[in-house]
Amino acid sequence: MYEVLADIVDAIRTKGPLDALELGRILNAHNKRVGGAQRAYSKKRMLPYYLKLKEEDPDAWAALDIDEELERQLFTTLRMKPRRTASGVATITVITKPHACSGHCLYCPNDVRMPKSYLHREPACQRAERNYFDPYLQVASRLRALTQMGHACDKIELIILGGSWTDYPESYQTWFMAELFRALNEAPASSEELRVRRDRYREVGIDGRDEVLEAQTCEVQTAVNEGTIDYNDAIVKLYGAKSAWGRVAAWQAASFDELFAQQRINEKAVHRVVGLVVETRPETLDAPTLARLRALGCTKVQIGVQSLRPEVLALNNRPVDETALRRAFELLRVFGFKIHTHFMVNLYGSSIVDDEADYVRFVNDAAFQPDEVKLYPCVLVEGTGLVEKHGSGQWQPYAENELVELLARDVLATPAFTRVSRMIRDISAVDIVAGSKKTNLRQMVEASDVLRDAAVREIRFREIAGDEVELDELALEEVAYETTNTSERFLQWVTPRGKIAGFLRLSLPHAEYVSARAGELPDELGCAMIREVHVYGQVANLHRADGSAQHLGLGRQLVERACVIAHDAGFGRINVISSVGTRDYYRRLGFGDGDLYQTREL
Repeated sequence: MYEVLADIVDAIRTKGPLDALELGRILNAHNKRVGGAQRAYSKKRMLPYYLKLKEEDPDAWAALDIDEELERQLFTTLRMKPRRTASGVATITVITKPHACSGHCLYCPNDVRMPKSYLHREPACQRAERNYFDPYLQVASRLRALTQMGHACDKIELIILGGSWTDYPESYQTWFMAELFRALNEAPASSEELRVRRDRYREVGIDGRDEVLEAQTCEVQTAVNEGTIDYNDAIVKLYGAKSAWGRVAAWQAASFDELFAQQRINEKAVHRVVGLVVETRPETLDAPTLARLRALGCTKVQIGVQSLRPEVLALNNRPVDETALRRAFELLRVFGFKIHTHFMVNLYGSSIVDDEADYVRFVNDAAFQPDEVKLYPCVLVEGTGLVEKHGSGQWQPYAENELVELLARDVLATPAFTRVSRMIRDISAVDIVAGSKKTNLRQMVEASDVLRDAAVREIRFREIAGDEVELDELALEEVAYETTNTSERFLQWVTPRGKIAGFLRLSLPHAEYVSARAGELPDELGCAMIREVHVYGQVANLHRADGSAQHLGLGRQLVERACVIAHDAGFGRINVISSVGTRDYYRRLGFGDGDLYQTREL
């Protein structure tokens, strides 16, 4: 392995960072020498080897004579899946344990091994099962994998999935959050700590092996699929008080004092939380719930909207009405949360024409206008209510060309302040009975004739990703738009080609909205609110500049401009919905700590 690394280093010393073809030639040459078929040397194995060599054998590392610039190029050559951190942040997705759900959506998967709407073959779900749904173990596993793939992990966005967060007991919510922070604060976790945690689950009879879980749940899953038992009843049977999971529940609890202690440590930790996301249904949101989410450290809330049309929602057993949805959006905005939504096309009872009109309204109506949206097609999964509709011919998936064109037109309709984060669910093709199985659906959409030479405004399409930035080429643009309870300002750094290098979301709440809810909203609200600051580029190590857009002062300038806009609009104070890991950053910009937000006088 050392000889292979030495050859790669020599090639980089001559040519600079290697592309996939050049790296492949070197690896293949060595593989042939050892009998090639087993592919003893691969890109996936080289990066962990290089990191381990540097740490454990300094003499061998020194013999390679690698200076800082050469190492940067080596890192670039060997890093796996660079897009994972191209937005400037490394994301870690964790899954909560299976739990009863208060919803009964027609299309929603009913996998009894998972929380509602998720399937055990999805990558994050497989990782969760192997780690007993333990938040600490899930973070430790994912952090190790990202590090071995060559990603800097100082800035972490934690994404918590698992149906509706608000359906879980509050004591479990607090424990789950505390363990997430603890895992990052203690990383890398010792082998002994991980063993002790795993043994605790094994000792009560909980197994994380796929074949064992399949045998344990097969009979119940069949009953759910056949409709002889409800998903929630199955969950109680498998995970209720009388099960092994019931015994585990006794110690899956924590106090806010324990959580706050871990948060304070994380403010200066090596792996800092710069974003924390939960998902729930819009009708579950009220002011006390959102205040609690802020105390937990949340900065973004995912909500399932799916459609604005009441007749389609009714057909799909989706109970939320537009009044509740409007209220949820207004509360999320005034509390400062980034609003991440799910919107589906091809639902039962819909059509291509209606889907397009529905999405156009969603991204333009003052009541909605989401910050981010997962826009994906409905697919048929075994065990859902949609199976019967498909069998009777009442629901059919759109043809592939029709679906691609529809999604392309939706992308074209998306405003500059909205990011279309993804167009597929991570559902295994094995689990999809009918519907799109294309994992590259987004690429197909972006390559469609509809978007060819079109002026696409949505954020993800315009991200600079890992490209280098010339500061003197950037221009600061302001996009203003009105919602039902705020005046919004989207500030963006853009290149001459319209690529986006960073942005800030500023909310200026309407005085009449705040005064009408004086007894409902926390006292800290009512002033201007910075809801998000994001600067793009490959994740840069904290306190170290590189060639990306990060650490060039772009974020600071966005904040200062937001303060000027808020002051000129008549506000005397501005809040920022800072994450735990960015508190120090905002203190340096003149923000003081409050109960739920950091605040600066204007």
